[in-house]
Amino acid sequence: MTRIALKSLVYEWRRFAPAIVAVAFCGLLVLLQAGLILGIFSLSSLYVTRSDADLWIGDPGVQSLDLGRPVGSSAELFTWMNPHVRRLEPFLWGGGEWRTRSRGRVNVYLVGIDTRADGLALAQALTPSQRAAISEPDAVLIDAADQDKLQTSPGATGEVNGRFVRVVGVTHGLRALGGVNVICSLATTRRLDPAAGPEGRVAYLLARLDRAEAAPDVAADLNRTGRVRAFEAMTWSDFAARTTRYWLAESGAGVAFLFGSVVAILVSAVITSQTLSAAVASSIREYAALRALGFSMGALNRIVVVQSAWVGLAGLLLAAALTAVLALAARAWAVPIVLTPPLVAACAALVLLTALGSGALALRRVAQADPATLLL
Repeated sequence: MTRIALKSLVYEWRRFAPAIVAVAFCGLLVLLQAGLILGIFSLSSLYVTRSDADLWIGDPGVQSLDLGRPVGSSAELFTWMNPHVRRLEPFLWGGGEWRTRSRGRVNVYLVGIDTRADGLALAQALTPSQRAAISEPDAVLIDAADQDKLQTSPGATGEVNGRFVRVVGVTHGLRALGGVNVICSLATTRRLDPAAGPEGRVAYLLARLDRAEAAPDVAADLNRTGRVRAFEAMTWSDFAARTTRYWLAESGAGVAFLFGSVVAILVSAVITSQTLSAAVASSIREYAALRALGFSMGALNRIVVVQSAWVGLAGLLLAAALTAVLALAARAWAVPIVLTPPLVAACAALVLLTALGSGALALRRVAQADPATLLL
């Protein structure tokens, strides 16, 4: 049955080409929707994933990086008391408004970091020269993708919360959700937004341990004290996952994206089903001929299901090529998109199931394959 299904598919490729294209665009839509959702909401945890800290210490129960409240000096004291802690540095998170020339005010997130060359915060995103540049008073970095939004460029000045700042460079891939990230030193952040780090308090503490694998145990040990002293220690992976999960499930925006994806998948499944049914219907005389040669209805049904599987595989190959092209275009335009192997595998399985389900729905057409139709 497999050979018959494949040969008929190759010989009648024009009839099945629309179904293959429908499956390809179904796969493309599903994969890009999922990749964009993960890419957009992974922006919320960029400052965690691109830093070299083993632990993040912040306000108890903090759901997202941008929702952190300043913790007291006791958190630093008790963290240093753990024998595994080798380094600790502050991290500030503030807010403000950037005044542009003609677009009014733009909401910005002020990110205050340690400017030493071996600093933990954004160690994977900033160069030592960029850290040295923002150690100067009122010097800031912005992302290259936000220059037009802020109407500025390296070497130019800007105004944040009524104070003038100087743009000393640009970053790449550090865009924000709901605003613009502005990276500066701890001192500059406190000048621009005094509420970001009142005296003796910081938004987060970043800890480096003697062994990275000890992070879960150290976090659990610190949290026994933190429940009383009002701080919480989290491994970097747990904090990144918590931040992304908050934006996906509880921010409202994530729910809207997921709802749109579900609708897109349903529409794609219906289109694929109708296209494959039309291809089967156009081959009804060939199925009638096979029926006249002694093929049972079960055998004909198996041929249709196998054809559906081959259509699904061909569509996946075409979808993979289109996705690669669009992913490169997205990267060129600084559009965040995340395509992980588990995500690709899940989308491929979903598309194959859609193709097989469409073939199952098309089986009712095979029941019309009556040999008597060959006499008409």
